[in-house]
Amino acid sequence: MQRILTAAEMREADRLTIAERGIPGLILMENAAAAVVSLLVRRFSPIGKQRVAVLCGKGNNGGDGLAAARQLWVRRPPAALRVVLFAEPDSLRGDAAANWRMLQAVDFEADVVTDVEKWRAIRGDVLASNVLVDALLGTGLTGPARGLPAAVIADMRAASVRPRIVAVDLPSGTASDNGGVDGPAMPADNTVAFTAPKIAQVFPPACERMGRLSVASIGTARSVVDGLPGPRLLLTEAADIAPYTAARDRSSHKGSYGHVLAIGGSRSKPGAIRMTAAAALRMGAGLTTVATAAGAAGTVVSAAPELMVEPAAETADGSLGPESWRPEWTTGKSVAAVGPGLGVSAANRALLLRIYRECSLPLVIDADGLTALGAAALPRREPSTVLTPHPGEMSRLTGRSIDAIRSDRVSIAREYAAANRVFLVLKGNRTLIAAPNGDVIVNPTGSPGMATAGAGDILTGMIAGLLAQFPAEPIARTVAAAVYLHGAAGERAASARGEQSMLASDILEFLPAAVRAIRAYAPAGPQPPAVPLET
Repeated sequence: MQRILTAAEMREADRLTIAERGIPGLILMENAAAAVVSLLVRRFSPIGKQRVAVLCGKGNNGGDGLAAARQLWVRRPPAALRVVLFAEPDSLRGDAAANWRMLQAVDFEADVVTDVEKWRAIRGDVLASNVLVDALLGTGLTGPARGLPAAVIADMRAASVRPRIVAVDLPSGTASDNGGVDGPAMPADNTVAFTAPKIAQVFPPACERMGRLSVASIGTARSVVDGLPGPRLLLTEAADIAPYTAARDRSSHKGSYGHVLAIGGSRSKPGAIRMTAAAALRMGAGLTTVATAAGAAGTVVSAAPELMVEPAAETADGSLGPESWRPEWTTGKSVAAVGPGLGVSAANRALLLRIYRECSLPLVIDADGLTALGAAALPRREPSTVLTPHPGEMSRLTGRSIDAIRSDRVSIAREYAAANRVFLVLKGNRTLIAAPNGDVIVNPTGSPGMATAGAGDILTGMIAGLLAQFPAEPIARTVAAAVYLHGAAGERAASARGEQSMLASDILEFLPAAVRAIRAYAPAGPQPPAVPLET
């Protein structure tokens, strides 16, 4: 899993690389420039026929741009190259100043622009370029762009015809540590991030400014990044999911892949627990048993003949109550998924709290089960617990407004998981998986088409299905794998059915294709050690 860094963490990683690992800052800048040039050559081939403009600020981001311009000029010259420095050369410091001198040393004459009038005089020529490298403002920006850079950004955004824009580390005008949008930003078509993704590159709406994002290693060791003090923010990648989709041992049998117990459903709401149970099977659980109200048993088993059913005593409204619980249900089971279709009556809540206290299995709790938990502090339980709320359910769990949760999702998820010793899946665009140790994993997959009834029930079953198969793996990583595959299958379903027309059951239809795609993922070369996660 890649670590997502704040601007301060990125600066510390650079400092450690330079001061303790002995790699000079000029080398890091040269490597960053090489990554930009490599993308330009790949993306805009043949680069020798392109007209390229490079816009540079006075900080290290501008230094990266100056180094990239020099490398292009010396090694892969385009048809035309224009470099604009938006600062007095004497104001440059450190590695940026060194790269200005080196650009001059190879007999290249750059434009120096220090006011809007000078910019407007050359703006037309810049806009006539095919490709523009944006190295104006980097990760140090903490608010909206101002002054001359703001004018340049505004002109680029207003242009009816503009070059294809490659952003160096971040599109200028984007604050590194903020997933929100504070002001106008350069309209990037590609962004080359260095060392690790930044918060703005991962969270919406800022991440939507990046165009196609790539992350380039520039010389900082993985151990330096992973060794930065926590709590950590991590991004799931396809390579993290591949072990969960590996080919099975030919001598294995259904007992090798766990047994899911799904508890929920009622006479009036049998569909949710049906979807959960079917998802556990489709995710690969060897066996799945549904404990549901007796009046719903026939409907539930009709979902899939592979399901087993435990009809339970029901209340007057046809749902499960505290007297429905049977401890013997857990015998031979691996994990329990609880809540879909359970109901929200006092009896339903009493059942859920009894299961929470008495069940000896790991629990995955969703839907009505989350409503039953409410905002009270959860009692400690020894087996692991996974909660999967959407923002409305998270509001009920925490007592905070939905708007407050949406505005600070990472902190709220992290605090709740740590305080209650649970693994929390806060669903939404870029679903979060928060572990009790403070780590938060960000999921990059998914589609707006998944905003449909039952998608959460499917996720609950998929999480339970993977936990049943991989009991020895770190729970946070296993849950993250299920969330990733859920989103990947949803993307395929939305592509085939359309975002408006897809159903939750379509996610299961396209899950096999998503699994095959991850199984085919083959990392090139040796991979660094996995980031350890709390089990």
